[in-house]
Amino acid sequence: MRLLTRLLQRLLILGLGVFSVWLIVFVIFEFADQRLPWILALGTTYGIGAYIILPRVVRMGLKILQRKSVPSFTTTGDGLPGDPVNLALVGTLQQLCAAFAAAGWSGADRLGLASSWRMVRAFVFKSPYPTAPFSTLYLFGRGQDVGFQKAIDNSPRKRHHIRFWAMSLTRAEDTVATASFWLNTDRPADNARVLWVGAGTRDTGLSLTRLTFQITHATDADTNAERDYIVGELMKNQLIDDVRSYRSGQPLERVNRYITDGEVTLANLLDIPSATASA
Repeated sequence: MRLLTRLLQRLLILGLGVFSVWLIVFVIFEFADQRLPWILALGTTYGIGAYIILPRVVRMGLKILQRKSVPSFTTTGDGLPGDPVNLALVGTLQQLCAAFAAAGWSGADRLGLASSWRMVRAFVFKSPYPTAPFSTLYLFGRGQDVGFQKAIDNSPRKRHHIRFWAMSLTRAEDTVATASFWLNTDRPADNARVLWVGAGTRDTGLSLTRLTFQITHATDADTNAERDYIVGELMKNQLIDDVRSYRSGQPLERVNRYITDGEVTLANLLDIPSATASA
């Protein structure tokens, strides 16, 4: 029965894939091609296919597969697996921001038309943009609460970056090994001492997302190395202590081309002397 169910699921997903290709190529493109110059028709078809049709088909496919496992990774706005969760820090928002600032990291501008245009210009002219915006990834039913980045070789295309989501320490300590730890949507107060659950990756250039072919940053697949780099940066500057490692959710080997050992490094944020914080 299980094999039959899996076969039917795959046939249904195959049907969705065939239908989406037919819709994009033989309906959307032909309609646009009859009314627009060829290059504009192609661009319009790409935009509709990559940002409207394919994301919805992917979400339907994931629902068919009934992905109910405890997530060890974030999700994109399209419902696809995003960056693996690989770091958690305990402290206040002020401590978190001060620690990354002291380590030479910058925050991210809010994603919008102005910041997107500035990011495009930075990419084209290879000019620095140390506070470039992040795309939104989701955990606990919401987008990231805060994020930090550090440019590599002053390049707008390469950077270390990490997103964080806040979770109440009380709830985290009670449910750290259960699904509710990951699925709780409550956001603690900004001045509370909380668990900052983070997903850190290293951008290496530009690429297209799998399945939907949207333009995005290319990232290094080895998120373990990026986790260790971030922890090393914080330890080198004496910004954290009591560093430990835990398994995140269920064992995870490969997510959306990422390679991860499924471990989350947990550490306490330290108070930073005012002289250091203002340096």
